Amino acid sequence: MTLSTQFLTMLAMVSSGFYLGIVQDTFRRFTPYWKKKVVLTYTMEVSFWLTQTLIVFYVLFQVNGGELRFYVFVACLLGFAAYQALAAESYKKLLEHIIRILTAVYRFLERCVKALFITPIKWIFDLIWTVFFHFLKLLVTVLLFLLTIIITPFGWIFRFIYRLLPDGFKNFFRKIAGFYSKMKNIGIKLMKRLKRR
Repeated sequence: MTLSTQFLTMLAMVSSGFYLGIVQDTFRRFTPYWKKKVVLTYTMEVSFWLTQTLIVFYVLFQVNGGELRFYVFVACLLGFAAYQALAAESYKKLLEHIIRILTAVYRFLERCVKALFITPIKWIFDLIWTVFFHFLKLLVTVLLFLLTIIITPFGWIFRFIYRLLPDGFKNFFRKIAGFYSKMKNIGIKLMKRLKRR
């Protein structure tokens, strides 16, 4: 390994250590969101460190072909220590500021989507349902009115004939009238349920 390669390796590992400090603080900032879920916590921890190990090794592979030396680990620790000493507090403040900005943008976009799409669509559906219900109610009222007009003369005729019938036939027609009354009550209940909705 040439001196230039060794120098680049040292520089890359110091940078990698600095990078590990940044990603670790970022990861720890979001850890409380899944800390109560044990399985998810272990999965996230293993996935995080495995990913970071692969990234650092990929950087090392690009610089010196993946040769591991003692000074590689020392350089990585040096970069991590430099981050903790020089940039950790500043980065944490910057991270909180970025999170606040992203949260504000997300809430703004959520309100925009709700105001521009969800609320109008809901209003349109409510309007369509109201118009449909009133149309249905009007249609039923008209049909009942027409049915009353049609049935009334037959009712007069039926009453006249009913008075002339024997008692056995009168009992039969009373049963039919009871069935009609039940069906009418069911229809009224259905109309009331539709009106509530």
